[in-house]
Amino acid sequence: MNKIKIFIELTRLNKPIGFMLLFWPCLWGLTLALNQTKEFGLFIKYIILFFLGSIIMRSAGCIFNDIVDKDFDKRVGRTKNRPIPSGRISTQESFVYIILLCLVAFIILIQFNYLTIFLGLLSVPFAFAYPYMKRFTYWPQLFLGFTFNWGILLGWTSFIGQISLEPILLYFAAIFWTLGYDTIYGFQDINDDEIIGIKSTSIKFKENYKLFIGLCYFICILFLITVGFLEQNKIYYFTFLILPVMHLFYQMTRLDRNNSNRCLIIFKSNNLFGFLIFLTLMVTNI
Repeated sequence: MNKIKIFIELTRLNKPIGFMLLFWPCLWGLTLALNQTKEFGLFIKYIILFFLGSIIMRSAGCIFNDIVDKDFDKRVGRTKNRPIPSGRISTQESFVYIILLCLVAFIILIQFNYLTIFLGLLSVPFAFAYPYMKRFTYWPQLFLGFTFNWGILLGWTSFIGQISLEPILLYFAAIFWTLGYDTIYGFQDINDDEIIGIKSTSIKFKENYKLFIGLCYFICILFLITVGFLEQNKIYYFTFLILPVMHLFYQMTRLDRNNSNRCLIIFKSNNLFGFLIFLTLMVTNI
């Protein structure tokens, strides 16, 4: 039971917001493609596969992140009690978990067409490079945006078999969404991060954080609007798009970087944003 408890903590399975923020872009890509194919049976099957893949790859990414950051995590109040920095599990055993999780993820990936398999494999180096970005650049959140939203392209190609303009526009919308919400997430550790020398957009824009995050969300909305003009059922799309736009506006009105608990609540609320974008895309199938 202790091993199971450590594994759950190590993979953050007890914090589902992480794998949901990875899963929503996958579902967006699938739903965008469904608007063209109308293959609802295959849509349900792919939802299950992408959901499992999101949980597994996010778990592997969390473990690798903790291995890379174990010395940093020991010096941060929020992370010092994680299994690896606290010494409850060895680095070697953690690597075994990563290998096993990646093998399971690969088995899921090969259920799709060749282009989706290629794109899925292409994303792996980016996913495992992410933990190093905070050492070299103030923009690790942007790199996370490129990586975390790759599922939009995978979801689209799994149905369509080729890249088109619509998923690319949606992908860029999601990148700026991630840039915004992960900057908010970073405010929780900003004091510790500054002391130990970790870089982030949370630190870089701490004096003008509302302007920066508001700009990220504004650009996200512009890309979402552009996607709407390419949809066949524009009326339903733009009617429902009001909901996620209002949600981003609500986040901005509540945001206070000096209130860690509020920042965490706002960060977690992006799970609702993910659902609202899915709903917006789904109603175009009516």
